[in-house]
Amino acid sequence: MMSNAVLNRFLRLGVACLTLALIGAAQAEEAPKLVHKDGRYALFVDGKPFLMLGGQIHNSSGWPSELPQVFESIAALHANTMEAPVYWEQMEPTEGHFDFSNVDALVQGARQHKVRLALLWFGTWKNGQMHYAPEWVKTDTKRFPRMIRNDGEPTDVLSANGHATLEADKAAFVALMRHLKEVDSDAHTVITVQVENESGGIGTVRDFSAAANATFAGPVPADLLAIVHKPAGTWFQVFGGEADETFQVYYQAKYINEITAAGKAEFAIPLYINVWVSYPPAELPERRLDQPGVGYPSGGPVQKFVGLWRALAPAVEFIGPDIYSDDSGFYVDTIHAYRRADNPLWIPETGRGDSFAKFLFYALGNGAMGFAPFGIDQTGWNILGNDPPKAHAANFALLGPMSREIAQWNFDGKLKTSVEEPGQAQQELDFGAWQVTVSFGFPQNDGRRPPGTKDAHGVALVAQIGPDEFVVTGIDASISFHLPGKLAGQRMQILSAEQGRYENGEWKKLRLWNGDETDRGLSFVPGEASVVRVRLGKF
Repeated sequence: MMSNAVLNRFLRLGVACLTLALIGAAQAEEAPKLVHKDGRYALFVDGKPFLMLGGQIHNSSGWPSELPQVFESIAALHANTMEAPVYWEQMEPTEGHFDFSNVDALVQGARQHKVRLALLWFGTWKNGQMHYAPEWVKTDTKRFPRMIRNDGEPTDVLSANGHATLEADKAAFVALMRHLKEVDSDAHTVITVQVENESGGIGTVRDFSAAANATFAGPVPADLLAIVHKPAGTWFQVFGGEADETFQVYYQAKYINEITAAGKAEFAIPLYINVWVSYPPAELPERRLDQPGVGYPSGGPVQKFVGLWRALAPAVEFIGPDIYSDDSGFYVDTIHAYRRADNPLWIPETGRGDSFAKFLFYALGNGAMGFAPFGIDQTGWNILGNDPPKAHAANFALLGPMSREIAQWNFDGKLKTSVEEPGQAQQELDFGAWQVTVSFGFPQNDGRRPPGTKDAHGVALVAQIGPDEFVVTGIDASISFHLPGKLAGQRMQILSAEQGRYENGEWKKLRLWNGDETDRGLSFVPGEASVVRVRLGKF
């Protein structure tokens, strides 16, 4: 018969095992995931909304030999996430034999430097070409067919109609995701993976091989007809002048969706795709034709095809535009094209120059989950210039300590931003019972309109954290509160204005602002990264 002491020991052991099991289950539930609420999205990391303030490294910087300077650059940027490529040609140099040394170096380095990772799978497509496919794929054109131009010439792009290519890419991506699960399922260093890179074809609108032409001459698949609500027919009968590009979109989206679904079955973290967007000719002089296969890779989810891609590739959790025009009108239009009810805003690539920095605030004002300038490491060669991304670094230093709070405020619909444009040196933000006047540039003399800044770079961020309480910050901006229909100071007052910062989720007060710091608006002058928590009252 078991003694009471032995019985109690077994009971304690059972409780301990149950506790460990529950902890393990809780950890499993804390894996990164996309959460949707009331029309808004958040990327949850470790169980809370996460704002990616990222930096994407150069195409050839994902090698262990480059990582010391890479992580130095990430630190200088004040980024919390590094976007880094994984190369199919390196990872599977011979078919079926995988080398994860680059991946492991990235994961271990990110942990050591306390940043997260967004890995970029350079597989079948990278910038509309096949340059990162392994040599055993590149040299076997029969098994892995290339896109053929309508004049019969082959291109250096793998065909989305090649079943063997799909299976090879899928097998490699599955191996990558399986390895990530083995090395990162508890630490959650890798928060998301990008499937392919700016997919599509450069050099031809679609594959004009004999096999692809036979498919094109046949009926449009029923699932596509159901999505576009069109009657049956051949591709040309149904889509007319857009038949070639829509054909490429359909098979490319299905191809990537199958790879994504297979990878997610191995390791269920958020998977996304990026897109080389369609630019007006004046915005991208080197690509003067707004034509698929010339101005942008044909088949990708450019602005006019975002909705179709969302329907055709449901395994892809979000689509992010790569934006390299600093024209504000185009940038904002592109943000609006990709911020949809079925697609959260995520900007995985943008220009590293100072003129692109203010677009972070446009993105945040539209609920962005992530924002990353490209080519932030100092390799000595950069198509976008070699000057350090100073303005991006200033933004990240300002917002980084409260990035978790910003992500939560955005997810709750409590955050608004203001961005200066030429001739718009003063703007209004509407919080219902409270209104906010944002004025850009200094000096701001009494009774005069604000001067604005010379290059229109002023920005402001305002978050409502209580009925009469706000957190505010900005660059080259002055922020005043007022009641609807009244001027600042009329029937309202600032009860307290605390300059401080967030540390591990807690507000730490540094000093109180008053007098000249509050009577003419809360002024966020150049060179000072200040955050102020304001309590307002009415009388």
